[in-house]
Amino acid sequence: MGRTAGRPARPARLGKSVSPRDTQISVRAEDHPLAEYRRDTICCMSVVSSVLVPYTSYLRVYEPLVAFREPERSHWARYAGRSSLPTAQDELRRSLADLVPTPPVAVPVHESPDAFVAELDGVVCVCPWRTRMRGWLALEELEGLFPANVLDLVLPPVVRAQAAADHERWAERNPDARPWIRTTVWHVPVRWFVLFADEEREYVAAGEGGRPLLRYRTPMVEARRRLARALRTLRETVDEGPLTEGLVDVGRWLEEFHPRALVELDYGGLVHALSAEQLAADRSAADVAEGIAALRSGDRDAAGAAYGRLVERWQAVRRRRLAN
Repeated sequence: MGRTAGRPARPARLGKSVSPRDTQISVRAEDHPLAEYRRDTICCMSVVSSVLVPYTSYLRVYEPLVAFREPERSHWARYAGRSSLPTAQDELRRSLADLVPTPPVAVPVHESPDAFVAELDGVVCVCPWRTRMRGWLALEELEGLFPANVLDLVLPPVVRAQAAADHERWAERNPDARPWIRTTVWHVPVRWFVLFADEEREYVAAGEGGRPLLRYRTPMVEARRRLARALRTLRETVDEGPLTEGLVDVGRWLEEFHPRALVELDYGGLVHALSAEQLAADRSAADVAEGIAALRSGDRDAAGAAYGRLVERWQAVRRRRLAN
């Protein structure tokens, strides 16, 4: 993928979303800077969505058209000009449809031509779905998510073997490919909140026949700056741990994209696990920023209090996960 060098002279002004509105969060101990243990982040893609359909959150990157080489750039330019664009719910439904046949289609045969579209400071940016690539990445996570007998029932070994072989051949031809979308279920990782400020929070309550929306959006330059500062604070104040490792991973991922891209955290289906009052009162990015600032100033009590608010806020989500 081609990229144009350069760095914005000032933080870009966020524009309106072009895509139709579509779009939970529980705090896990391994996301806390003082945690002493970790569990691998659960990744929910097309192959596991049949179990956890509504409760997925997303971290997305939207790149300007200049970041793409031809003929893909022209494709996205035409695509962004459409009068009607698919939503995240459309993407999820299409992924689930592949699980209906017998045997199920673990990974789509063809890559998706769709994307989410947004504007950043008047510039059109796109976030390609890349459903096929994300399906392959999800397959790599499955063995750690399900017992062998359950996994074989959901996706027979012959189906997984064929998908793995297809992925290997594809990866040889596309060694630098990476997804524009990261996904997790039943929570929003604390490390994702590090990228955003409270004033970038967008909350729209459920209207007449509509769904609630809770998301954050920020220019790439701001996301990278906040991440670097938080990482420096953690390394200076606490032992290396899961949150530090997670921030390093997110930072490497963000470096793959155009410097004038847009970064979005979308609560996605988690808005259905929280009441309207809980959503309206949620200030998780502010709590994370306050906790890191407290660590920077040496106030571990205040850092612990900020983390405690996150834990308390998402007890209901944890309980709902256990109930399911």
